[in-house]
Amino acid sequence: MGNVSMTATGEQCQEWSSNTPHEPRSYFTDDKFPDGSRKAAKNYCRNPDDWSTGVWCYTMDPEKEFEACDVPLCGKSSCC
Repeated sequence: MGNVSMTATGEQCQEWSSNTPHEPRSYFTDDKFPDGSRKAAKNYCRNPDDWSTGVWCYTMDPEKEFEACDVPLCGKSSCC
């Protein structure tokens, strides 16, 4: 959870429910999001595929499909 919507390099995140500029993978169904749905996840950094390095998002840059977000993992820092 959280509301970070920018990647570690400063790219704005794409809405998870949007298909532009990138089409999210079809297996990223609503149940993969702690918010309850892709729409409720807005453009926040999430980890719907259990990426081992943490949260990420599709970017608004048509040339960069996705990037990691700079959000500390709970239990690995003093974030929680």
